[in-house]
Amino acid sequence: MRNSGRENNQLRDIEFVIDFNPYAEGSCLVKYGNTHVICTASVDEKVPSWLKGQEKGWITAEYAMLPRSTQTRVQREVKKSSGRTQEIQRLIGRSLRAVVDLEKMKDICVTIDCDVLQADGGTRVASISGGFVALYLALKKLVEEEKIPENPIREFVAAVSCDIYNGQAILDVDYEEDSNSQVDMNFIMTESGKIVEIQGTAEGEPFEEKEFNELMRLGKEGIKHIIAKQKEALKC
Repeated sequence: MRNSGRENNQLRDIEFVIDFNPYAEGSCLVKYGNTHVICTASVDEKVPSWLKGQEKGWITAEYAMLPRSTQTRVQREVKKSSGRTQEIQRLIGRSLRAVVDLEKMKDICVTIDCDVLQADGGTRVASISGGFVALYLALKKLVEEEKIPENPIREFVAAVSCDIYNGQAILDVDYEEDSNSQVDMNFIMTESGKIVEIQGTAEGEPFEEKEFNELMRLGKEGIKHIIAKQKEALKC
């Protein structure tokens, strides 16, 4: 049994609160337990200059941790984003673009902003899952406004963390577990079970293939439940 009382294969309480921001084209407050992230989607009817003339759209992301999202104050990244922040932003963008037909959103750019209100482990995976919900709402609105002919989303995508903690594979890791894990993994997968990205590292001793397979199994099952929560929130 984990310190939280959860079983090894048990997610934290997952919630997607849609239309959290009244001004954004799409928005979602995503909660993975005590990790809370506001995700907003902003639509711009022009693409970056390097995409002009390519007859497609673009999806990009920005990520930030608010100063008191953690137990001690985090400095605002005013002048330049840290390497960690840039890596997470790129991961969110890649994950969302993987499930969208960009050719069906010609000359449309959607920016997903993910702002961490509370951090208790798994902020990047929560940002991906919540960012997708915000993106879905924004693209749905573009279809309703007849700015694009159809919703370009191919399938749902979500993400979850899995670790080896005290020698056991666990799902949906909180901060305490993540800080003391032997292996750290993040899984991003689609509704059909396709892999978008896997991030994994041994924090100490190398791990075996059978341990990876168990983490993968937990991740796949967790993502199925998270996507079900996304669909429940979106009523689809």
